[in-house]
Amino acid sequence: MMNVFCKTLLASALVTATLASAHAAEPLTVYGKLNVTAQSNDVDGDATTTIQSNASRFGVKGGFELSSSLEAFYTIEYEVDTGDDTKENFKARNQFVGLKGSFGAVSVGRNDTMLKKSQGKVDQFNDLSADLKNLFKGENRLAQTATYITPSMSGFKLGVTYAAEGDSDQQGQDGFSVAAMYGDAKLKKSALYAAIAYDSDVKGYEVVRATVQGKLAGLKIGGMYQQQEKTFDGGQSVSNDSDTGYLLSAAYKIDAVVLKAQYQDMENKGDSWSVGGDYKLGKPTKLFAFYSNRAFEGDENDDKFFGLGLEHKF
Repeated sequence: MMNVFCKTLLASALVTATLASAHAAEPLTVYGKLNVTAQSNDVDGDATTTIQSNASRFGVKGGFELSSSLEAFYTIEYEVDTGDDTKENFKARNQFVGLKGSFGAVSVGRNDTMLKKSQGKVDQFNDLSADLKNLFKGENRLAQTATYITPSMSGFKLGVTYAAEGDSDQQGQDGFSVAAMYGDAKLKKSALYAAIAYDSDVKGYEVVRATVQGKLAGLKIGGMYQQQEKTFDGGQSVSNDSDTGYLLSAAYKIDAVVLKAQYQDMENKGDSWSVGGDYKLGKPTKLFAFYSNRAFEGDENDDKFFGLGLEHKF
């Protein structure tokens, strides 16, 4: 209980202390979202009704101009789990500090790896029960990282994340995550986004991932190809065959409605498919519904999820 109180107090103090900064390179941003669903979860043949939070979060971010060519920036973000009945509902998300300029951007702290960043917005059911992380490895946010991202070069960016062996998830190994990206991941500045990424000994896995997503009028179509291989287990080197998987997604906007569909498959793991829709009530707020079916290899029953939800961003 005291842990939660201290974290809440820290977040409040940060907001209060920085709101008055007159020299910020960018206005201080207090941001977040609440995404809550009423769900029916049928897992291993056992159906349960829940009111659950889906990566709801609260954060502050900002920058400070150190000189005409150098800026400091930071992010401090927590997940807020509204459905956690123990009340320990603050969980660390991205928390880092960095410098940026004409050379690009360097940051240190807790952060998503470049491979995770490279997925863009191809996962139409991100943070929900059909999030691609259920079948694909590589969706990693590590505590001890250093990341460098180049400036945009005719739409191309390169990035690398170093994961220190001291991170408890690294099993005593240094890890590297690299990515080459083209276009705008949000598809607002470009009609095409593409990326290729590679993890070496990150959280005990080697992963190769290629992602592409395009937009034509109201239609967005995306795809992902992935190979993954376990390299370390319990701190010991292991040798396994790599498994191959893919994901296909589509979203079609009709006025205030967005219809979505997605299929994902991973060799020796399983497959899933999902359909759903969003209804935009206003710029920050939407209603949504989804149905997901996931089949794990060797399981007798498929897992089924049906949810109705409300999301508000601030």
